[in-house]
Amino acid sequence: MKSSKQTKVIIFFSLFIFCLFIFTSCQGKEERFTFAYLTDIHVQPELHADKGFLQAVNAVNELKPDFVLTGGDLVMDAMAQPYERACMLYDMYKNISGNFEMPVYNTIGNHENFGVSKRSGADPSHPEFGKKMYQQRIGELYYSFDHKGWHFMVLDSIGLPPDSSYAGLVGEEQMEWIAQDLQSVAQETPIVISTHIPLVTAYPLFSGNPVGDEINSLVVNDAHEVLELFKEHNLKLVLQGHLHIIEDVSIGGIRFITAGAVCANWWEGPRDGMEEGFVLVHIQGEAIEWEYIDFGWDPTQFEQQEDGDNPKQSEKK
Repeated sequence: MKSSKQTKVIIFFSLFIFCLFIFTSCQGKEERFTFAYLTDIHVQPELHADKGFLQAVNAVNELKPDFVLTGGDLVMDAMAQPYERACMLYDMYKNISGNFEMPVYNTIGNHENFGVSKRSGADPSHPEFGKKMYQQRIGELYYSFDHKGWHFMVLDSIGLPPDSSYAGLVGEEQMEWIAQDLQSVAQETPIVISTHIPLVTAYPLFSGNPVGDEINSLVVNDAHEVLELFKEHNLKLVLQGHLHIIEDVSIGGIRFITAGAVCANWWEGPRDGMEEGFVLVHIQGEAIEWEYIDFGWDPTQFEQQEDGDNPKQSEKK
């Protein structure tokens, strides 16, 4: 017969293995998930963009991510349109995005700001002028949420200076909110940021359009100040849009992924060889993997239908 001491050791060891199994199982469930990042949708009735966006939504639903995060420029575009047209575009976005089968977290882009371009003719005193239309119809300009041990921060990177339609800016008020939000986030908690205009990008230099110190619309001009707020925190990933290109830049342990565009070249085909698509992000522990999902949109399909008797006429010039 086994001694009492041996029995206790066996029981203790068995309990240890059981607890380790439970802990490991729970950790695995918390640390493994996927989400879809869709940016630069530019939905509109022209160019069959509404059908294209719905096709992207259906592709996301088939992949079954935990949630969807959008990167701005949801519509094309409230900036330069009269009120009735801007309302129609917002309604179109909300109706189609309502087909997602998982939660959706939206980010504001420059094209969501009603009437800020002089071409709109909108009166600045209009109750939905600028960002107010987005706030009333979509939601908060900046906010945060948590998912399976990760902290997500959605930022408003659109500044509206009086001398131009928009610029890449976060601003002091929002930076105060970031600092306050981070007070409730443990230093080791991994963080993801969503911003429409990039915080960090190499594309302007690559494309021959370098960015200087002046206020401009290609990058967030106060990005350095924003990133300084995260120095004592575990910022892992910044997802960004606006440029309609795919880019993965790693600096100081942070990955800055510019996520292409759902509309590619504004629903007229590929942009610089990049097809219409979105990013699917895979998280396991603190490891990040991503892939660009081409959802199969072919803008020439409608030309072929309309010119069925003479297919050659549908070829792009």
